[in-house]
Amino acid sequence: MRKSFPAFLTVFLFVGGPLDANPVERACIGSGHTVANAALCACIGSAARDTLSYREQRQAARLLRDPDEAQALRMSSSRRDEAFWDRYRAFGATAEAMCG
Repeated sequence: MRKSFPAFLTVFLFVGGPLDANPVERACIGSGHTVANAALCACIGSAARDTLSYREQRQAARLLRDPDEAQALRMSSSRRDEAFWDRYRAFGATAEAMCG
């Protein structure tokens, strides 16, 4: 009888990281920045979990991948966008303090 990988290990290998990695952590890892390493990205992901809802984490991950979208959001006059931008800046300050 042939042995197979445990299901969780198979998923880990195909996903490429821990299953609990949040969208911000995954975006950081996939960013290609030379300073983005697993430990730093995990720390930034932790700051995101501490300051942003899961929905906001997904939005923040999009901003990390697309600076033009970040600029458009920052310039938006929508109250919702302004409120998110305030929380995004708070996340950035928290990440800097935690991971600096």
